[in-house]
Amino acid sequence: MLSNNDILKKLRVALSLKNDDIIEILALVDFEISKGALGDLFRNEDHPNYKPAGDQVLRNFLNGLIIYKRGDKPEKVE
Repeated sequence: MLSNNDILKKLRVALSLKNDDIIEILALVDFEISKGALGDLFRNEDHPNYKPAGDQVLRNFLNGLIIYKRGDKPEKVE
């Protein structure tokens, strides 16, 4: 079973994203993460500084990715 970290790694490679891009994507949904903390998510599981990515990180990344790729939701016109 893939972990949230594995999913983030695969999306980063598939979309050719750099760490700065991921930080920018997360900022689009007001989720701040440092380069160091992001690096900890991409380490091997056996590394002492490895941190598991929680559901909140992955959810915010996916929501930010939608905005990054498609743009903000248009305002409803009534």
